[in-house]
Amino acid sequence: MLAVIPARGGSKGIPRKNITLLGGKPLISYSIEAAKRSKSLDRVIVSTDDDEIAKVSRDFGAEVLMRPAHLSQDKSSTHSVLLHVVEELSKTQYNPKVIMTLQPTSPFRTEKHIDEAAALFYSDPSADSLVSCVQLPHQFHPRSVMVQNLNGYLEPFFKGSQPTRRQDKNTIYARNGAAIYITRAASLSSYIFGGRCLPYIMDMNDSIDIDQLSDLLEAEQRILKKGSVRTDQTARYSN
Repeated sequence: MLAVIPARGGSKGIPRKNITLLGGKPLISYSIEAAKRSKSLDRVIVSTDDDEIAKVSRDFGAEVLMRPAHLSQDKSSTHSVLLHVVEELSKTQYNPKVIMTLQPTSPFRTEKHIDEAAALFYSDPSADSLVSCVQLPHQFHPRSVMVQNLNGYLEPFFKGSQPTRRQDKNTIYARNGAAIYITRAASLSSYIFGGRCLPYIMDMNDSIDIDQLSDLLEAEQRILKKGSVRTDQTARYSN
């Protein structure tokens, strides 16, 4: 199983987001360190277009594969980045059977989550992919949401009666900012997740996805409350 951490240099919500400091360390370091501590991964590769991200990633022990500029635009897809990584690695006769994608914006996804997700995937030989998810509160159920009509009144998003009791609603899930994707290499030409897709359920507290400044501040507060152990690398980036 190959782990790929896609990390381009551009970011609109938080400038230089992937290497902005969180708890005294670059954000991307949390994903690299979790992947390196995992027992399930064969290699950990950061795909980036940015020299500074590349240097930070190597400092924390990841391999780096530089990608072309056209794969680092606002509309560039993670799927195209993964295809590029696999294609480049195949030139060195390295052909992983399974690819795990770890978004660098999920700092509370740990090696425990990585190993549990990998074990779940390998436990089902028929599975084509896996996605980490959170269970949604019942009030956000699709059968409970409403829209405002042209006259300003609320009406059900889906036509028909709306259940009011939690017990009458089935359990639903949502991707948690793509903390973890797992894809069989044989399916990667078609999708990152799809086919027979397994859910790996994560706690909401571990699913913070750093997208905007408020997310970063929330994550910083969590780290301060927990207390952090300073490593040599932490001290280096804090000073």
